[in-house]
Amino acid sequence: MIRPAHAGDAVAIGRLWQQLVAHHQAIDAAMPRATPDGPMRYGRNLSDRLADSHTQVFVAEEEGRVVGYVLGVVVDLMPDMFEQQAGGFLADIFVEANSRRQGHGRALVRALTDWFRQQGLGHYEWHVPTSNSDALAFWRAMGGKPWQLRMRAELGARDS
Repeated sequence: MIRPAHAGDAVAIGRLWQQLVAHHQAIDAAMPRATPDGPMRYGRNLSDRLADSHTQVFVAEEEGRVVGYVLGVVVDLMPDMFEQQAGGFLADIFVEANSRRQGHGRALVRALTDWFRQQGLGHYEWHVPTSNSDALAFWRAMGGKPWQLRMRAELGARDS
């Protein structure tokens, strides 16, 4: 079952976020690590944003237990010298490993994209680690296409 999140879901969502971070770390050690209190902070921050009209969180439940979530926000990512165009940003999505391949991810995305449409938005964006082949396949199946590539370079000591 997919439903909007409520404040009582904060601990479960924080736990899922911690699994998401660990999953990214397992794929690529360069991905950011969670702080020891990261899950609690994430859950509290998310709970504080539930009343924000520009934020939406949905959870996937199995037998009353939260097994997945998606976080979306209405944003305008264009600097002010460009014509402004609000869009959706899917900030986070995660489904527990034991609950994957049951349609929860698709249902979470569908609920969020329906909400984005209700907000009058015409598009949404997200980030995907290029090293996460499962996520890339999922997003391609959901209609995603590469649009821009976010790149990164490590800054070591300057050569003399």
